[in-house]
Amino acid sequence: MEPKRVYRAAKGEVPEGDYTVKIGEARVAREGQGMTVLAWGAMFHEAEQAVAQAPELDAELIDLRTLWPLDIEAVLRSARKTGRVAVVQEAPRTNGFAAEIAALVHERAFTSLQAPVTRITGWDTPFPYTLENDYLPLAPRIVRKLRELQAYEV
Repeated sequence: MEPKRVYRAAKGEVPEGDYTVKIGEARVAREGQGMTVLAWGAMFHEAEQAVAQAPELDAELIDLRTLWPLDIEAVLRSARKTGRVAVVQEAPRTNGFAAEIAALVHERAFTSLQAPVTRITGWDTPFPYTLENDYLPLAPRIVRKLRELQAYEV
């Protein structure tokens, strides 16, 4: 039930001494104007790679950090600013939390959107451990879907 492939994949500085991360407060990892990319957990690192590989998209990357409580104000602020939103999750497309986030954005920021919220997810199949890299929404698939979102026109 945990993403073993990221155990030693994420590297970064750790502050000296005690520190806290406020529960329910998202972090804007990269400022941008072109679109909003929302991710959490293991998929945040994949989304971060994807955004780095496609700088022309000028994506704002938000690490949700917690899903409940969800920092909906940070999500809506970014959605209203960029007009395009993608949600990246490891879980299958159907019944995933990305659908809840998409619904909240549509309900509360619909008039600011230039495209429907895009969900970039695992496939609607049982998780195939031997085909993990084909199942998970890794950076190349994320980049492809972000480019489709950017190209969307009413």
